[in-house]
Amino acid sequence: MITLMIILHVIVCFLLITLVLIQRGRGSGLVESFAGVESMFGTKTNAFLTRSTSVLSVIFFFTCLGLAILSVRQSKSLLSNVKTVTVPAAQSPVKQETPKANQK
Repeated sequence: MITLMIILHVIVCFLLITLVLIQRGRGSGLVESFAGVESMFGTKTNAFLTRSTSVLSVIFFFTCLGLAILSVRQSKSLLSNVKTVTVPAAQSPVKQETPKANQK
């Protein structure tokens, strides 16, 4: 389930990035370079791009939310499969030094 959600999220991300770059902004955007985009969608290109950006942003929000919920449900420690070895204090490799009295 999480793999499907990640794939959908990545596809939506790429489409959203593409649509934002194609839209006409202050600097005219990339739509000036692609004259075929205007002829493909007709005179309503700006409305189509704005509406599809809105839809993709909502899908992006829900996939982010879904991935967050799925990751919390599947949260596992990276060390859950590692067996811990306990060493008794008497066999500890660290030597414990006792303080010596000052000799004069």
